[in-house]
Amino acid sequence: MRALLAVVAWVAAALLVAWLARLFFRWATRTRYGRIIGPLYGACRLPATAVLVIGALFASVPGTRYHWLAAFRHGLLLAFAAACAWLAIRFLQVTESLALGRLSHEPTANRRQRRIRTQIRLIRAVTAVIVTLIAIAVALMSYEQVRVVGVSLVTSAGVIGVLIGVAARTSLSNAFAGLQIAFTDAIHVDDVVVVDGAWGRVEEVKLTSVVLRMWDERRLILPTTYFTDRPFQNWTRHEARVVGELRLHLDYTADVEQLRREARRLVEQSPLWDQALWTLQVVDVTPQTLEVQVRVSAGDGPSSWDLRCELREGLVKYVRDQHPQWLPRTRAEYQP
Repeated sequence: MRALLAVVAWVAAALLVAWLARLFFRWATRTRYGRIIGPLYGACRLPATAVLVIGALFASVPGTRYHWLAAFRHGLLLAFAAACAWLAIRFLQVTESLALGRLSHEPTANRRQRRIRTQIRLIRAVTAVIVTLIAIAVALMSYEQVRVVGVSLVTSAGVIGVLIGVAARTSLSNAFAGLQIAFTDAIHVDDVVVVDGAWGRVEEVKLTSVVLRMWDERRLILPTTYFTDRPFQNWTRHEARVVGELRLHLDYTADVEQLRREARRLVEQSPLWDQALWTLQVVDVTPQTLEVQVRVSAGDGPSSWDLRCELREGLVKYVRDQHPQWLPRTRAEYQP
């Protein structure tokens, strides 16, 4: 009877602490720190209550007088470890959201903000994995048989480590590559990269993989080791602005200066141009044509793509309708 009263008292005390904490956090959400405390309380309320109640039950249940009671107490220990891991992971998730909320989510955000976003996400993923592994280790070490086996394996830890490393070498190499990417500024979230001739935007950098959103809205998922072992283009490593180019082949009779004036008109009237740079130059000649290149800047990768398509269509229409004699022609000389 005394043991039952102790259990009820401990659980009531835990619920009272949870209720008082609820009142405190409700009051704190109305202060100037409510923007931070509110999301933390909303996400951590249930796991924190579970930690308090399970911890109170574990502290109040007596020792090993009865076998069933010892099994119940052991189950409470496992539940307590799981609840603590749940609380820690929810806290990490809310902390990540609050930290990312202070940063700009626009594709044109500066390089420093994009780097910080990438690093925060990877750090949260790593810490969540560590918390989960610690909870699993605590649960396993609560079994006497596992502790005995663990002690006996200490002498062969080097061999076990080698075997684990060989078995999980791909996952481990991807995980280390993910950390390398995050802290060496190779790529960031929202960077525009070119992989195997196709360009896309970095949508997510995970611990073992990188998700690219391609120009046609497909998702290309690559292992992180791809970006440490192979060359790729990063158009926005130092800034979000992208300088794109398009090329036209015209006949030798084409008036380049007149074409340049039309290109300037099209560029200046386009809302996609960031008003930073544009040029039109003859970059090459072939036996039949002039090769004209237009280089123009835009605020980000998708805008650059759309701007180049818009200019290409406008210039082709101008040449076709106003100066069809500028279109490429093949000349031949007939001698009887």
